[in-house]
Amino acid sequence: MEVSVFNIKGEDTGKKVELSDSIFGIEPNDHVIYLAVKQFLADQRQGTAKSKERSEISGSTRKLIRQKGSGGARRGDIKSPLLRGGGRVFGPRPRNYSFKLNKKVKDLARKSALSYKAQQDAIIVVEDFDFEAPKTKEFKNLQKNLKIDGKKLLLVLPNVNKNVYLSARNIQRVNVMTANELNTYRVMNANVLVVTENALSLVDSTWNK
Repeated sequence: MEVSVFNIKGEDTGKKVELSDSIFGIEPNDHVIYLAVKQFLADQRQGTAKSKERSEISGSTRKLIRQKGSGGARRGDIKSPLLRGGGRVFGPRPRNYSFKLNKKVKDLARKSALSYKAQQDAIIVVEDFDFEAPKTKEFKNLQKNLKIDGKKLLLVLPNVNKNVYLSARNIQRVNVMTANELNTYRVMNANVLVVTENALSLVDSTWNK
């Protein structure tokens, strides 16, 4: 699949690049996308939720009412879960929510996500660029020139570019990441992928091994 290459002014440079069929042209697998997104979101969870159980509450251990004859539910001390201020039954404990996915599954999920974007014509390839200084206005102009202003955008660079990152940092619905960091969640969460030429070459060389 061939796509045109644009510059940051939104002009067609006349160049064409090939989107590899083995990455951008496969039959998407919805289930592996689901697993990869689930793993990404699970990894974001802190897992620090904690409530006090019966043994952790301060209070007397005296039995408040007799076992039988009151007509109500039986209960023990003031730390009983039946009483206000008592311990919680089966409350949350600190835990790790992350889980393992095989490398081939994650690779297939990334390729499936990229293939979906290619099918939707939601991939824009631009020439490699840099800003002289961090300026949000420069990045806003880039969005307007490419006619993607207001859309949820993922910009993929070949390596870390501080000026570009800082220029986009304060803009809502915009994410900037390198080709090596690309993951299924970020691809699926974006409406449009803007990929630089060198980043596209890096994706091809990394995932076409």
